[in-house]
Amino acid sequence: MSSTATSQGTKPVNSRGRVIFASLIGTTIEFYDFYAYATASVLVFPRLFFPNATDINALLSAFAIFGVAFVARPVGAIVFGHFGDKIGRKGTLVASLLTMGIATFLIGLLPTASMPGWAVLAPLLLVVLRFCQGLALGGEWSGAALLATENAPEGKRAIFGTFPQLGAPIGFIVANLIFIWMNVALSAEEFMAWGWRVPFLLSAVLVIVGLYVRLKLVESASFSKVVAQDKVQKLPLAATLKGHWRPVLAGTFIMLATYVLFYIMTSFTLSYGTAPSSLEAAQTAAEKAGKPLNAAQIAAFVPGLGIPRGDFLWMLILGVVFFGIFTVVSGPLAEKWGRRKFLLGVTAGIFAFGVFWFSMFGPGQAAAMVGLIVGFALMGLTFGPMASILPELFPANVRYTGSAVAYNLSSVIGAAPASFVAIALWQAANGSTWLIGLYMAIAAVITFVALWFTRETRDMDYENNVA
Repeated sequence: MSSTATSQGTKPVNSRGRVIFASLIGTTIEFYDFYAYATASVLVFPRLFFPNATDINALLSAFAIFGVAFVARPVGAIVFGHFGDKIGRKGTLVASLLTMGIATFLIGLLPTASMPGWAVLAPLLLVVLRFCQGLALGGEWSGAALLATENAPEGKRAIFGTFPQLGAPIGFIVANLIFIWMNVALSAEEFMAWGWRVPFLLSAVLVIVGLYVRLKLVESASFSKVVAQDKVQKLPLAATLKGHWRPVLAGTFIMLATYVLFYIMTSFTLSYGTAPSSLEAAQTAAEKAGKPLNAAQIAAFVPGLGIPRGDFLWMLILGVVFFGIFTVVSGPLAEKWGRRKFLLGVTAGIFAFGVFWFSMFGPGQAAAMVGLIVGFALMGLTFGPMASILPELFPANVRYTGSAVAYNLSSVIGAAPASFVAIALWQAANGSTWLIGLYMAIAAVITFVALWFTRETRDMDYENNVA
């Protein structure tokens, strides 16, 4: 169904179905691309791009490049936020989708470090393309959130805001299902040789679908009123930092616990869950692969859960299903109780989860499955309302920039270091995970304080709020 207009000839508006699909498909593609890299950074990139490093150092190097995207995200927030507040949401959303799609496709074509002449250039180009992915995601999320909430019916912003948020669990599931299918359909040698490229190359198909839908959108009433009132900011970032720095700071820390929770639950748990449970098991696996452990690898060894990689990926997918379910559940609850009150309760739950983390991620596979379900359920509850509360902190003429900067600054301090810090804490505790739970609990306390000092935004005049 295309955009509609009333019989009196008023400005066309986006139909509800188009809004929901366009916001959902875009973030699904963006997160699919992002997670394809995250999964590959654990499964194949350490061996393909850092073949001469120890296992743990290669993993840390892959995660470091994974973190490059989070450094890029605030840059993307500034660039895409500028154009989103200056020329409109539609064109900016198309540009962010193209940037992500092209970068991901090129990763699928990248030579590896083992190829002659590419030992240095291959990891360098991987960094550049990863930066481009982060740049795109830095502008995508806020635009999709605004697309959903600025076109939402009255009293349903939090509900409509959950649709772009669903792109995260859906993108994760699709990316990992493809990796699982490739792992089953191909031998280990075929997967390492070329199979890992397929998920990256397939993103081109998804991008074409997303572009088709987004090119048919019209601008929201909120931005149209900004233009009609001649309130478009010449420099949206300067206006945001000058007049709205407090909401930027609040939004940054409101999102902190969500980021820490998610990247521990996905990137770190995959490393920890699939790591050998004993040095003997690690030595046996290495010898079977024809690469016996050296002294440095033995000295750096820390035990994990020893769950087969395929099994753990299925466990993650099941956990992410709960992520999606509770993302949908969060919308009506945030409308009923208000964003602030609801998120205060969820953040308290994340704190408790961190305190009891060691009892789930340590004793075995069954307890780990419970931990994944609980953690991802909390993730859905905290992530769902973010698409409403962060944009609601800002007036319409700096809303894209303000929400994007807050969301992505939080990614720098919350998401970027999460996997790296978690691995370091895992090593420091000699394989125990209690320090990781403490890390999560501290992040929850910071978010709780930020929410406590933030006003409720549910009943604000979203459409006519222009600075």
